[in-house]
Amino acid sequence: MSAPIQEAFTMANVPEAPEDPLYRLMREYRQDTNEKKIDLGIGAYRDEHGKPWVLPVVKKAEALLQTPEFNHEYLPIRGLDSFLAAAQRLMLGNDSPAIHENRISSMQTVSGTGAVHLGATFISRFCRGTERPKALISDPTWPNHYQIFSQSEFDVQYYPYYSVETQKIDIKAMIRCLEEAPSKSLVVLQGCAHNPTGLDPSKEEWSQIADVMAEKGHLPFFDNAYQGFASGDLTQDSWACRYFIGRGFECCIAQSFAKNLGMYGERVGTFHYICSPSPDASHIADRISSQLAILQRAHISNPPAYGAHIASRVLNDPELFAQWQHELGIMSSRLTKVREEIRSKLEARETPGSWAFLSTQIGMFSYTGLSKDQIRLLKSKWHIYMTENGRISVAGLNPNNMEYFIDAVDDVVRACW
Repeated sequence: MSAPIQEAFTMANVPEAPEDPLYRLMREYRQDTNEKKIDLGIGAYRDEHGKPWVLPVVKKAEALLQTPEFNHEYLPIRGLDSFLAAAQRLMLGNDSPAIHENRISSMQTVSGTGAVHLGATFISRFCRGTERPKALISDPTWPNHYQIFSQSEFDVQYYPYYSVETQKIDIKAMIRCLEEAPSKSLVVLQGCAHNPTGLDPSKEEWSQIADVMAEKGHLPFFDNAYQGFASGDLTQDSWACRYFIGRGFECCIAQSFAKNLGMYGERVGTFHYICSPSPDASHIADRISSQLAILQRAHISNPPAYGAHIASRVLNDPELFAQWQHELGIMSSRLTKVREEIRSKLEARETPGSWAFLSTQIGMFSYTGLSKDQIRLLKSKWHIYMTENGRISVAGLNPNNMEYFIDAVDDVVRACW
């Protein structure tokens, strides 16, 4: 009698996952045939004509790469050394003690998302000997923060950040939550141009946050996706990270060059683990680097080369670097002007509500305060696409669609007031 045939391996029981809300919004926008449709969902810079802007400095750097010696060989697991060293200096400053004391473990990553993921995976793995720390993220925050840390087996909890009533940061509630959180929690902080609110703590508030985190032994994990893009000033936009490191914190930093170099598809980023000052700090950093390399090897083997070569050129050439700073100013100032124009036009229409909060926000995004009903009406009636929390990508507005947008907002606010 023959042996029974075993049931074949199958994944037939895998349930269908829900579509990512932002990418669903992008798909709906693409499928909309209305000629007046406006995309305010995706976080990518657009110029005054609504077109992607390839920075002139990036074009120059690309041209300089086109030599007979240039090739597309693999990078080391760690990434491009000239780029990583320049990225450290950009974030921490040329005179950073952490750099000079060799207290930093850096790895080139697949943009900021890859940096956050690599950091989360590393911390999760090496906290297995004790109870894994809680991961605290802001309410609201970039949705992928929850995905990344929960899939890295963290218990993810939210700390208060934005007050709907005041349309400001609720610093008291945030501090209270950090005080009550379990000691040695991992706290995800956005260094500048908070996504989605566009609201950043003041220097005094950052000091309060640092005080309670030092008292509780929390680990700061900075997600810096907008350095220089937010204010136009690279140093100003890295202030929070430099402040925490100056106070001696052990610290993680995820750094992206997608927005500030306009190289979204090249996926250029870095992860830095900064050890706190100690006689053994450089040796600890070396051991951390060795473990990050093992994780990197398993995830991607080695990072993409082309974008890193471009970024390295811009960061290490004084003339190109100066041009980049100028172009950062062009982008950030345009976003500021768009915000002010939205505010002034809505106030001129006497659209119900207060719109002064727009002037307090910074960076790519603006938290409009519009309700879900108003957002749905904007999409169904006016073909304007934004995320369900009322966040808009300010760069999606320009002289060609501004009046249409103001008409639409005025209409839905009055309809749902």
